[in-house]
Amino acid sequence: MHQLRLFFTALQFFTRLPIPRWVGFDPAWLNQASRYFPLVGVLVALIAGAAYALAACFLPAPVAVVISTAVGIYTTGAFHEDGFADMCDGFGGGMTPERVLEIMKDSRIGAYGAIGTICMLGLKLVTLSLLPPLAAIGALLVAHPLSRLMATSLIWRLDYARAEGKAKPLAQKMRGSEFLIAAITAIVPALVVIELRWLPPAALVSGVIVAAIAAWWLARKCVRRIGGYTGDCLGAVQQVTEVMFYLCALASFQHGALPV
Repeated sequence: MHQLRLFFTALQFFTRLPIPRWVGFDPAWLNQASRYFPLVGVLVALIAGAAYALAACFLPAPVAVVISTAVGIYTTGAFHEDGFADMCDGFGGGMTPERVLEIMKDSRIGAYGAIGTICMLGLKLVTLSLLPPLAAIGALLVAHPLSRLMATSLIWRLDYARAEGKAKPLAQKMRGSEFLIAAITAIVPALVVIELRWLPPAALVSGVIVAAIAAWWLARKCVRRIGGYTGDCLGAVQQVTEVMFYLCALASFQHGALPV
């Protein structure tokens, strides 16, 4: 029952989805709930994948991808996209750690954030629309929990960079056993997708490797620039690694513009 409460706490923190009233609330649960961040990703992926499948029954794939992405963003309240935009603004416009944190805290979006968000969403939409329908659904089911696992790795390994902030309740480092729970949660849907043959094994292997490299690179940049991570950094890692997986999935189908 306690683990169920932790999952619902994570669901409430990371999405707009309602939770039962009997769950209650305890501030201490928020830190423990980070182990279920990838499981929240599984649920978001199921919702986005169902929206894609339903739309694709009546509409072309590019339209289905836009609808699916919009449904996913609505489900999460653009929580991660907002973090990505803030990190683009902060890291693009700030020269000192203090200035970077100050810009990231500003609710207004600047040129770096707007351009970064447009490029990121455009890349996501185009990549998914070029995948075969079942492969697109499979990519959603793998990328959402995997990208949240990559974001969770920052909580596991890095220090929180602010004295306070929207991710402060999650800021205490995870134990290895908690991260293992998160990793298993991300692995299960990947194995299911491979078993169903919706994606080739090469897509999974390359996607995990490239996503891990991207998360490592962003984590190093966070440490160098602000001495740790913030909630915006978690959102940025989630968005970047999600797109990286889609790119690897598309590349596994040999969609290169030029012959190799």
